Amino acid sequence: MLLRLFHYMSLYPYVDPAELVKVLPSGAGKVGLDLEADSLYRHSEKICLIQVCYGEEVALVDPLGEFSVDPLSGWIKSAKVWLHGADYDMSLMIREWGFIPPVLYDTQIAAQLLGHQRFGYASLVEQYFEVELSKSSQKADWGKRPLSDKMLEYAVNDVRYLLPLAAKVEERLRELGRYDWFLESCEAAQQKVIAREGQEKESWRIGGSGRLHPQGLAFLREIWSWRDREAAAWNRPSFMIAGNKQLLEWCDQLAKGGDIKMPPKLRPDRQQRLRETIEKAKSILKEDWPSRPVRERRKKDPQFEDSLKLIMDRRNEIASGLDIDPSVIASRSVLEQIVGKRSAPEDVLLKWQLNLLDFD
Repeated sequence: MLLRLFHYMSLYPYVDPAELVKVLPSGAGKVGLDLEADSLYRHSEKICLIQVCYGEEVALVDPLGEFSVDPLSGWIKSAKVWLHGADYDMSLMIREWGFIPPVLYDTQIAAQLLGHQRFGYASLVEQYFEVELSKSSQKADWGKRPLSDKMLEYAVNDVRYLLPLAAKVEERLRELGRYDWFLESCEAAQQKVIAREGQEKESWRIGGSGRLHPQGLAFLREIWSWRDREAAAWNRPSFMIAGNKQLLEWCDQLAKGGDIKMPPKLRPDRQQRLRETIEKAKSILKEDWPSRPVRERRKKDPQFEDSLKLIMDRRNEIASGLDIDPSVIASRSVLEQIVGKRSAPEDVLLKWQLNLLDFD
């Protein structure tokens, strides 16, 4: 029998995944998961802890410990499980395991479809169970060992209420006739992550870079790569070398013919490699500068604005009647695509959203 873990636990808490999968229920929706990673502390983030709940049991699996996680990941590969706010967890699974569960139910999506304005896990636990969870270990270093009792308590509580919460939101969704909306929305969220993780990315194109001159983009591409190499060698997140805002300011100054002031926190050897990187970027030929992203600029069109207002008013009225946020039905940007005939409604909306908005 696996050890049931309470807040006062002090015994070694991790279980052997090979033993765990022997007792996990095979029925759909009977198991909940959560993952903890070390993205705030390492250059290459990894899964550092897996929390599994089933029935009234909670088990912790340590991917960094003595037991192989393969039996559990193999079980997950064909499972139907519950998570909360699963977008990041799905990305972790794809990057580390190469897959996500074939069916994944997300209590955050359920809460949004039910009209909750506060749909974080801790907020929902407080609303449904009148229990206030500590967030003190939310940004802790999950890659360190041993984990403190405080962190273990946080990890257990992060899934302790997941299945009871799932039962409550599922029941309410069925009562309101929105359960099919929920299933379709969960599947769409999975496909979105799969597509996103499969894309080739120009990771150096950070937020705000579209405002840079093409030569500034050339500087950014090289300096971003310098930062990534330094962070990888140090095995720390890139922001510990220099933040994105700092990179953009440097590249803007350099593109205007100026120079940059080296941050005092940079070691002399890193400063030297940065100077070398800047000199290399200066020698890049104009024809080899990266292009700026092409943004469609719509001319002021009263007819377009009127059509958009009509459909947004209809969306808002429907959302008010359902007591949900209008963006859950369709975001403004999606409606702009439809009204501007850049996308067909069926290409950017789910079936339940299409039925509500009735574009026919």
